[in-house]
Amino acid sequence: MDLYLVRHAVAFDPDETQWPDDRDRPLTPEGEKRFRRAARGLTELMPSVDVVLSSKYVRAWRTAELLEKEASWPKPVACEALEVGHAPAEVLQALQEYLSSAGVALVGHEPSMHELAAYLLTADTGHVQIEFRKGSVARLELPEGLRPGSAHLRWLLTPRALRALSS
Repeated sequence: MDLYLVRHAVAFDPDETQWPDDRDRPLTPEGEKRFRRAARGLTELMPSVDVVLSSKYVRAWRTAELLEKEASWPKPVACEALEVGHAPAEVLQALQEYLSSAGVALVGHEPSMHELAAYLLTADTGHVQIEFRKGSVARLELPEGLRPGSAHLRWLLTPRALRALSS
């Protein structure tokens, strides 16, 4: 299985007067515009995935919708384990029903994305520090299934690099 970890695009800063519930905080117009190009660039590396799982937080969900619209990836499926505060083991549990998939994209938040990557690479969330900029995408290859410590990092691209790939 190839696992694509996607951090949501640039969102507005937290502001309790506008978004009392942080789940409702959206992408900025510029963040959305830039991620549209990044999503198109992503198609140059790989045309699609079998499934897209996403946090239901507005900023992550919109990022997943942009992958659907701009990269022609599948419609996102809500995944509570990708919301803020969930452990990597919960994400692996949620992935169990997709074990037969060749490619799965996960759209979520920091620090969850780098913790999940570290867990899959080293079986520990603290041994690897990976900088996941907003809108970045990492490809992990899991030749032995969802076993922590068995993944291989194939690439990690910033949104700027992905935009450079778009035609």
